[in-house]
Amino acid sequence: MVDLNALVAYTDDLLEVDQFADYCPNGLQVQGRGQVRRLVSGVTASLALVEAAAAARADAILVHHGYFWRGEDPRVVGMKQRRLKRLLAEDISLLAYHLPLDAHPLYGNNACLAEALGLAVAGRFGQGPGPAIGMHGTTDAPLAAEAFGQRLERALGRTALHVPGASETIQTVAWCTGAAQGYIEQAAELGVDAYVTGEVSEQTVHVARESGVHFFAAGHHATERYGARALGRHLSERFGLEHEFIDIDNPA
Repeated sequence: MVDLNALVAYTDDLLEVDQFADYCPNGLQVQGRGQVRRLVSGVTASLALVEAAAAARADAILVHHGYFWRGEDPRVVGMKQRRLKRLLAEDISLLAYHLPLDAHPLYGNNACLAEALGLAVAGRFGQGPGPAIGMHGTTDAPLAAEAFGQRLERALGRTALHVPGASETIQTVAWCTGAAQGYIEQAAELGVDAYVTGEVSEQTVHVARESGVHFFAAGHHATERYGARALGRHLSERFGLEHEFIDIDNPA
């Protein structure tokens, strides 16, 4: 068991949240009971995850996608009311880390995706509102594009959309999880064979074709299943907590 404030302070410091100008508040978003014994982690703080955490008797929920996004309707009505009502009724705290959880070199989404895909990290790219969160590196050996796509499918459990590039094989790769299709031009400037992210936009296809970079859109949720789980495991070991990762399926 750990004091909630101590848990939040440690995690904020670990992820260096003050380094990021993010689109939402990072850290404690909803305050629940003061002591945490059981922690549930997940990708998004949907009502389904909140209800699953309540059924698991969690004291706190740790997610990548939390609440209170910049530009959203500030009123507590509809979906937001239902989510917050359930959290407050169950006295469950919500901790959310967005860009800091993408960027962390050990527990971040991009670091964990590299491990899942067998990629060696060489550096970072993708300057946004704060430190660079994307990564680039190499595969263990050159792979045909089809073989690389199969590796993605085995790791993530879904078939990625593939826009073919110019190279016959893939060995140098850049990646950034989630909705980072806008980083494809920065990835192309690195001279990599392929770029992997979660989502695709109409213009992404044209950039991939014209730059000669193999582009793979492997799913926003699928590419970001790893960070919250890895961080939750670390916190459970650090503070002796019970921890469970609950994956609410999302095909997007």
